Amino acid sequence: MTYRIGVDIGGSFTDFAVLDERDNSIRTLKVLSRPDSPGSEITRGLGLLREKFGIEPAEVHYFTHGTTVGVNAVIQRKGVKLALFTTEAFEDVLELARLKIPHIHDLFSRRPEPLISRDRVFAIKERTDGQGRVLQAVDRDSVIAAVEKAKALGCEGIVVAFLHAYRNPSNEAQVREMVAELAPEMLTSCSGEIWPIIREYERTITATINAYVQPKVINYLGAFERALSEMGVPVPPRITKSNGGVMGVEQAKAECVQMILSGTASGVIGAGYIADQCGYDKLLSLDIGGTSADVAVIVEGRPEYGSGEAIGEFQIFIPSVSVTSVGQGGGSLAWIDSLGVLQVGPDSAGSLPGPVCYGRGGQQATVTDAFAACGLLGHGSLGYSAVSVDVEAARRAVALLAKPLAISIEETAETLIQLAISSMYNDTSGLISRFGIDPREFYFLAFGGAGPMMGCYLARELNMKGVVVPPTPGVLSALGGLVADLKNDFIRTLYRDLNTHSLTEMTEAAAQLKDVAEAWLRREHGVDLPYSLQFSADMRYRGQSFEIDVALNPDWLAQGDLDAISQAFNQQHLKLFGHCDARAAMQIINLRLVISSPTSRPDLIKLPHSNAAVIPQSIVSAWVDGAHRDVLVVRRETLLAGQRFTGPAIVSQDDCTTCIPTGMQVEVDTFGNLVITPLQTNTEEVEHGY
Repeated sequence: MTYRIGVDIGGSFTDFAVLDERDNSIRTLKVLSRPDSPGSEITRGLGLLREKFGIEPAEVHYFTHGTTVGVNAVIQRKGVKLALFTTEAFEDVLELARLKIPHIHDLFSRRPEPLISRDRVFAIKERTDGQGRVLQAVDRDSVIAAVEKAKALGCEGIVVAFLHAYRNPSNEAQVREMVAELAPEMLTSCSGEIWPIIREYERTITATINAYVQPKVINYLGAFERALSEMGVPVPPRITKSNGGVMGVEQAKAECVQMILSGTASGVIGAGYIADQCGYDKLLSLDIGGTSADVAVIVEGRPEYGSGEAIGEFQIFIPSVSVTSVGQGGGSLAWIDSLGVLQVGPDSAGSLPGPVCYGRGGQQATVTDAFAACGLLGHGSLGYSAVSVDVEAARRAVALLAKPLAISIEETAETLIQLAISSMYNDTSGLISRFGIDPREFYFLAFGGAGPMMGCYLARELNMKGVVVPPTPGVLSALGGLVADLKNDFIRTLYRDLNTHSLTEMTEAAAQLKDVAEAWLRREHGVDLPYSLQFSADMRYRGQSFEIDVALNPDWLAQGDLDAISQAFNQQHLKLFGHCDARAAMQIINLRLVISSPTSRPDLIKLPHSNAAVIPQSIVSAWVDGAHRDVLVVRRETLLAGQRFTGPAIVSQDDCTTCIPTGMQVEVDTFGNLVITPLQTNTEEVEHGY
């Protein structure tokens, strides 16, 4: 057994990263995704790896996979039709949500329509109290009536979310058994099993998103497994999770929400790996694919983690990398609304039919077509020769938009790009504000098929320090899955005042979580592996509405050290909010545990150094920043460490294209990263990686 393979399947391309453990070398590949035939991209990719590099599937001993199938379904609202069974008198849980508008400073901001409309929400007669005592058993007649109505409305799945199911999920389990009897064709997601947290809306929306994507995920993963088996891969695949770890396929099918940010998390882990290896201490990862743009904060090589991350118009409350997903990507479709205004996204052309310039049947202009119409694409094949760019086809598609707008093709294309960048700016600036960071101190690490193409434009608007483009940006998410640790999260709601009595309960809960976590590691991976345990608690001052995550030393629990726990909470509160109150009563809401087992990581290869001038492949005319300009076209594989050039320029390579607008300069660092900064930046500021 010689090879470790990481695969990331996006809306447009499927990326492969292969580590040969004999010499620590990495080989990469891209093929077109096939949403119409899931699994066929795996078969084709493995066949090409054998053909091009002699990599035999039978020699693969580790296979990880990240996918955007879940997040894309939510962003585009293309999941299945669901019904919600909830406790009688709580039917408005999704409608009410938290009564917050998405953007408080936007007078036109509207709350999103729930994923389950009110006519598909049904009351079930049952009741459990806050201590987990069943006050009213499930009324079977109300379940029968709800199932019949759900079937009549054409629902394909059912979410069961009852009051206080985090304490006692038995009533939910009974309803699931009844549904299996009455409508066995319907998949059922129970909130108390998916993620047993306090607060009804948070638990309900998390279970809803799980059910919303579950049929697609199950079908997709089944095809994926069959493709691996047919190709002779002898090991079961591992699926990357939203928390940056990996899990087995069966867990992924049952707990789809845990992999909702699968492909996104893989990219963030890959970006953290690059940051750590190359010495970039402040980065925002910018992963732009065909459907979405995903941004995360990485400090000193470590991604930020959290709960309540935004997935399109909704939040999920499972542990995940702290990432903002925007419904804009290279495949986002352009259209003119009823008022004659040009719009972009959130619908995407995906890989089929794809952008018009790919020549695969697309008829509607996309962001990628806009770049092609400006002359910034089409100077080499894309996706390891998977597609060739038809510039004239892109121009014809953009012309259909330009005519009613009464402006030129180039102006329309540039406006289309600006609209996509504006949408990304809106959500990315929110992430920057949330973490209180100064964008002038941060680089974007741009990757994904469209990240290098659009990264400089977004960085310029946000006044970023610059943009770093890694050597193989188009397949970084696949590499991230390859280096991700085995990892899982566990939670227990306590909801207790912090005192000696509750500390005893915490200690018992910690021991139970530890046993469950160790059993998961043995069950999922079949062997005894080295691992680490990380405890934390959601804590707050009594009277506060929401809590913060506080890291806990296991010794504090074992020794009953209340002072240490209290001090840790006060210090975290002071760090986040600038104040604390050491005399105030505190509460423990949830106890959390993360178990992780490390995965080996390859070292990056350094490039030879050169002071020679860059020799462009050609000089072309392209529309950049409002005018036709002469633009350098440089092949990535010709560049050496230390070489410099200025924009406007295009860097062409097998897996993507990097676009450098006017007023920016490029320097190649020791590891082959393109470090792109504003021209006025002192070059001493870009010497990371030397």
